[in-house]
Amino acid sequence: MESQVIEIAYALDTFYFLVSGALVMWMAAGFTMLEAGLVRSKSTVEILTKNIALYSIACIMYMLIGYNIMYGDGFNSLIPSFMPILSSVDNSVEEVLLSDGEIYYSNLSDFFFQVVFVATAMSIVSGAVAERMKLWAFLIFAVILTGFIYPFQGFWSWGGGFLDELGYLDYAGSGIVHMTGAVAALAGVLLLGARKGKYGPKGQINALPGANMPLATLGIFILWLGWFGFNGGSELKVSDVESANAVARVFTNTNLSAAGGVVAALITSRLLFGKTDLTMGLNGALAGLVAITAEPLMPHPLLATTIGFIGGVLVVFSIVLLDKIKIDDPAGAISAHGTAGIWGVFAVLLSNPDASFVAQLVGILSIFAFVFTMSILFWLILKYTMGIRVSEEDELKGVDIAECGLEAYPEFTAGRK
Repeated sequence: MESQVIEIAYALDTFYFLVSGALVMWMAAGFTMLEAGLVRSKSTVEILTKNIALYSIACIMYMLIGYNIMYGDGFNSLIPSFMPILSSVDNSVEEVLLSDGEIYYSNLSDFFFQVVFVATAMSIVSGAVAERMKLWAFLIFAVILTGFIYPFQGFWSWGGGFLDELGYLDYAGSGIVHMTGAVAALAGVLLLGARKGKYGPKGQINALPGANMPLATLGIFILWLGWFGFNGGSELKVSDVESANAVARVFTNTNLSAAGGVVAALITSRLLFGKTDLTMGLNGALAGLVAITAEPLMPHPLLATTIGFIGGVLVVFSIVLLDKIKIDDPAGAISAHGTAGIWGVFAVLLSNPDASFVAQLVGILSIFAFVFTMSILFWLILKYTMGIRVSEEDELKGVDIAECGLEAYPEFTAGRK
């Protein structure tokens, strides 16, 4: 009878892990729709191509080397091992029954859940460099980020490296996933430069509005739904009362933090601009989701809402500040995932008694320094070999035609000169 209970729990936890991974995979659609809505119509096809390609590249690279870098034994707590090819296989019945509770889901379900996280990190880069980056330069960088940069720093915390030993806490990856993507994007944007016409000669900031706000809003709702898998799945199991209650709390706090972020961003935009800016509200939802991701289990629901609310305020000011210093981010990704990610890592201190300021600070600084340095290095290599920016002529006519040879809305643009 006991063996049957163990097998049922194993099957349930494996199934929960797989469904959570599928929800996170669906976030790829959310990022795609959000970015496609926030760019101009002449850049839509390239955004769609980038997102389906980066997801596929992430899956393959994480299988070939990334997973073993992140979760291998490592040479020491700082340097992971580099054993190629996914070595994990399914657990046998004997292993599960003799594990004394240590094994509670399939190894391959763990790989599937982890691989969709690395794709999320790369999706963040896509929106920030939109409308002026060469497609194949972006895809080559996707190979580097998903295969090497992301898993290397992931080993430091989730893989048992020095940040884990120090006590750095990041439940589902405000820093490990989201800030990593934002920092890689920041490095690329600094080398890439702004879109033509975004900033005037006298310092004025010109709006380059996105083509499809309904699509962008749909993208946020998809991301919101997928985040229940992102945070909820990170509980890792659901087959006992304690875990089931924890998953319910994680879902509730994730939802409330996103809601707080939306409300805060809408209020802040109204106070700053005199208008209720939808795009700020959308990024407010993302900021709330990112902020609670570092610790969605411990806070009271009211505190979770507050964490999201503060994230929503921060993201508006961050977007405005980046614009003022001429860092052009069409999707607001650096602010929503970077600024809110940093806030989320520190917000762990508000509810988790095991968290320390020093450990959280060292975690942020270590991840930021490593990802930024490695990203700048590889972006520079790409810049001085194949180039990373399309020509001014190609940017003017749109990267859809220049890079992909077709348009997203041909019936609306046919005959346009």
